[in-house]
Amino acid sequence: MQVNALFFRNKATLITGASSGIGEELAWQLAQAGAMVTLAARRKALLEKLADRIVASGKRRPVIVECDVTKDGDLEHAVAETVREFGKLEVVFANAGFGVSGPLKQLSIADYRRQFETNVFGVLRTVYAALPEIEKTKGNIVIIGSVAGWMPMPGASAYGMSKCALRSLANSINPELQPLGIRVTLISPGFVASNIGRVDNHGILREKAPNPPPKWLVMRTDEAAEQILRAVARGKREAIITGHGKFAVALERFAPWVLRTITRTVARQRQFGVPRS
Repeated sequence: MQVNALFFRNKATLITGASSGIGEELAWQLAQAGAMVTLAARRKALLEKLADRIVASGKRRPVIVECDVTKDGDLEHAVAETVREFGKLEVVFANAGFGVSGPLKQLSIADYRRQFETNVFGVLRTVYAALPEIEKTKGNIVIIGSVAGWMPMPGASAYGMSKCALRSLANSINPELQPLGIRVTLISPGFVASNIGRVDNHGILREKAPNPPPKWLVMRTDEAAEQILRAVARGKREAIITGHGKFAVALERFAPWVLRTITRTVARQRQFGVPRS
């Protein structure tokens, strides 16, 4: 954490989707590193609980903003509150997102649109709202993507499409913003402990995830957050988080036929209409 603490100390940061999972842990670790933190999410009660925990640890109380990334104006309000309290904004984490799942024949255009409204346009709203202040401070934009942006799987076409779009966005705006002194980092996690699997296709939290990944594949949230912050502090353009994520991306780059075989197998096992050979 030493590198992270040195980089983030006294930096004004804004995190969307800060009420749980990776966003919550990023907020906690940033506060412990001495950053000035704004927590933005729809569930204000959870943000209050996190803020109380941060204060109890002896750190500065975060700014809390009830924020829905699918609504115009909410992100501008979050940025304004950050600047009002801290006088600046130096790092923004576009973290809010969820996953629409299901085979093509069970989904509708509305399902895909709902997925993109949060995962893609929500990120764009965050970037546009924060950009004027980030440009002033020559700061950092952090986009939370997914390994699914490299290798979408059967039953996750909507989610995979949204994360592919974020990869393209990050890779496109990086050279545009670099001359302005702004660093863009794309974070592509594999399986990390979070509530994303418990959120249904309409963004409603369920009691249990229907098809959780094997526990041995899931990285602890605190470990993932530490790796994310280290990548940002070092100015990386992209960081693949989790060992299995790095392996999957390597396969996609150098042996894509292996992944095609895997996806066909997954489709057969889930009975997505792929004929058996």
